[in-house]
Amino acid sequence: MNNISQKLSVGEKIGYSLGDLAANLVFQTLLTFLAFFYTDVYGLKPEVATPIIFFVGLVAAVFFNPLIGALADRTNSRWGKFRPWILWTAIPLGAISLLAFSTPDFSEQGKIIYAVVTYTLLLFLYAANNLPYAALSGVITGDMKERNSVSAYRFVAVMVAQFIVQVLMYPFVDYVGGGDRAIGFSKVMTYLATAGSIMLLITFFTTKERIVPPPEEKNSLWDDLSDLMRNRPWIIMLVLTTLVFVTLAMKGGMYVYYFENYLSEAQISQFLSSVGFNDFDNPATYGFSIFNAGGIIFMIVGIMFSKRLADKYGKRNVFGISLFISTLFIIAFVFYPPEAILFVFVSQILHGFFYGITIPILWAMIADVADFSEWKNNRRATAIIFSAMMVGLKLGLTFGQALVTGILGSYDYDPELAQQSAEAINGIKLSVSIYPAIPFLAGCVLLFFYEIDKNMEDKIEQELLARRM
Repeated sequence: MNNISQKLSVGEKIGYSLGDLAANLVFQTLLTFLAFFYTDVYGLKPEVATPIIFFVGLVAAVFFNPLIGALADRTNSRWGKFRPWILWTAIPLGAISLLAFSTPDFSEQGKIIYAVVTYTLLLFLYAANNLPYAALSGVITGDMKERNSVSAYRFVAVMVAQFIVQVLMYPFVDYVGGGDRAIGFSKVMTYLATAGSIMLLITFFTTKERIVPPPEEKNSLWDDLSDLMRNRPWIIMLVLTTLVFVTLAMKGGMYVYYFENYLSEAQISQFLSSVGFNDFDNPATYGFSIFNAGGIIFMIVGIMFSKRLADKYGKRNVFGISLFISTLFIIAFVFYPPEAILFVFVSQILHGFFYGITIPILWAMIADVADFSEWKNNRRATAIIFSAMMVGLKLGLTFGQALVTGILGSYDYDPELAQQSAEAINGIKLSVSIYPAIPFLAGCVLLFFYEIDKNMEDKIEQELLARRM
């Protein structure tokens, strides 16, 4: 490794980022539409969808991710440890993504079985692809500033995927399906799956693994797990990642219900007309899309400030302050009546900006935890550390999505009703404001116990660089 430059070309940074764009075409669809697809398109009752989402997601989080992490760390090929997994899963992940959002004409029991099987396979292949992809960021360079830079590229790509899914997908589903959402989802997922598989192949061919453990380094799985249990920053990041994605999944999955059932359609239409958008047949659908667009655009702006702030003040401090401010704009939703469309959009924009600052930092912090483990234990186990974070991501996604359908069920939401009950509407309102704010606030508190500050970041980087010379 001594003669390999740790600097990355723009082409490699873009190539690496396309892998997250591809994965997030899947992840953002799960985050935004899985609950809605199961209840309002596929036809499952909330009380049926909830255990499917929860138990399949729990199995994926607890078993799939550690398994893939251990296997990836022990993979040795001419392509490296992690890049081969991206190659092997590129096409299967696209295929199962399409099947998971298809609506075959089965009986009620057949639909349940189909949903369980396809969702299980989707989460398994997502883990087999995205966990090695995430771990690749820990070995693509040992330069902390380059790592911050590649994280910024990566999460601009995430925002592009989020824009495609949260802004364009819902109206496009209606358009290509001719009003039939089942057909629309199937067609749109065909396009997204094909594009995603191509982008993953590009990632494989354009990236390189620069940090290679020495041949004599042979870690047992027990050594890796033992290191993790003594690594307090890792434990904190595991819990923090879970909390962050509980909030993202809960509010992200509930926004479509918020627009369809809580906000005034007439006021949405009037607001859209006032900002230059006219002649919408379904104001709630397009309002939802433009609402998401505002948040995403300002998340991208926030990402652009992220690297500069993290380099100057340290990842921990910038992450915590930005997360707290972004939470205040989530809480604000509880105060808005159905007619307050302007305030809803402004809060989303401001939340998006401050949350955007945190997005690249989270994954760069996890890469720092892998360095902390190597610095402390003289052993490197990048994938299993990232697998723990993927466990947190999957647990957060699982808990958040299950909370969406669980809350809907507990507040008596009925997709067959044209007008929901006051109780159901109140549950939807609380689920985009107070409920999702709680995990974010807990994450802010947790960061007070995270020890890798700016000074320690610099110390770890310098000492590891000296060891690797």
